[in-house]
Amino acid sequence: MDLYYAAACQTDFPAPADRNEIAARTKRMCEMVEQTIIGYEPFFDVRLLAFPEFAHTVPVYQTVKELRSRLAVPVPNEHTDAYARLARKYGCWIQTGTFIESDPKYPGVVFNTTALVGAEGVIFKYRKVNPWIPWEVHASPHDIPDYDDDPFPVADTEIGRIGAAICYDWLFPETIRQIAFNGAEIIVRISAYMDPWGTAAPMDWWTLVNRTRAIENTAYVVASNQAASMVNYPPFGWPGGSMVVDYDGRILAQADPGPGEKVVVAPINVDTLRTERERRMGHDLRSHLRSEIHPYLNQQHLEPAGFDQSIDNNNERIRNAKRQLTR
Repeated sequence: MDLYYAAACQTDFPAPADRNEIAARTKRMCEMVEQTIIGYEPFFDVRLLAFPEFAHTVPVYQTVKELRSRLAVPVPNEHTDAYARLARKYGCWIQTGTFIESDPKYPGVVFNTTALVGAEGVIFKYRKVNPWIPWEVHASPHDIPDYDDDPFPVADTEIGRIGAAICYDWLFPETIRQIAFNGAEIIVRISAYMDPWGTAAPMDWWTLVNRTRAIENTAYVVASNQAASMVNYPPFGWPGGSMVVDYDGRILAQADPGPGEKVVVAPINVDTLRTERERRMGHDLRSHLRSEIHPYLNQQHLEPAGFDQSIDNNNERIRNAKRQLTR
């Protein structure tokens, strides 16, 4: 497999109040795809591009009813169709920024969803498994009785096996590890990670977590972070700092912290990754894992919300889970 480059792209849009405003954001992200691929063409091929959480829609309403009526869209949609046209034209893959998704298969809820788009259209869609509770009222696949879609999809493409997860998901090593165990070699982080946990000391959770998950799973991480200014997405500032990390936790490229559109690119060598995974006896954490000695994985902690997605219910479920913790 030929070496190629991945691009972690940042956006800075005002928060939309209605789904009719999504098209303008899609248009700008399509321009960013073309500008990145064409601009770097004299040097290398950019074949994987990622955009941040909330790039299409921001959960500016606090209830599922409002989100469904004002912002939710199905996936696939006209916007993923636009990305697919670019994928066909340039031979690339695009991990979209998130949509607030409605699905008639699961009425009464919305999901926070990113899609991997290739020449044939949507290859997979990933729905955030760990919403940022209590504030986010998107459903998790964990919440839905008899949920029968794969919660951790991985696509086997000609540029490698690609998986994705969204923002808060990355603070749960179990989520990212499952994606790796499902075969992912490149794991894309679609994120809206805000200050003070973002890209600067003394916390810098963003860099810490991205590097750690890469090491834990011997996988590339392509991490795109939201870079909207506080005036666009109040009440937080969104520091960007998008990055590409290799399977040893080395930062290959990183955007300077701060709001504003930026794109960073770095090389992905899947053949080398596969050789490392096959050869290593030491530090191959996936093969060293002693799952069965960790009983917490088989215990329920946060109970599923079912179809009662609300801030009040999120708070109650958190309180119930905290009462069960060993002190």
